[in-house]
Amino acid sequence: MVLLNHERIHIRQQLELLIIPFYLWYLAEWLYHYAKCRHWWKAYRRISFEREAYDNEEDFGYLKKRKLWSFWKYR
Repeated sequence: MVLLNHERIHIRQQLELLIIPFYLWYLAEWLYHYAKCRHWWKAYRRISFEREAYDNEEDFGYLKKRKLWSFWKYR
């Protein structure tokens, strides 16, 4: 259930950014963080979309109270 909730958060993020821009932004953030730390897992965990999803994956009511573009505060 936690993994499913995590992925539902990503689906909401994708819909907010109209899918293609989501993936472009995701890749750009990963490249930026990878260039800084040279560690693929750390770079992945620093992506704002992932930070929001991991921080809230156990809160099954999160999507009901989530505000538009909430990932922005994780930048």
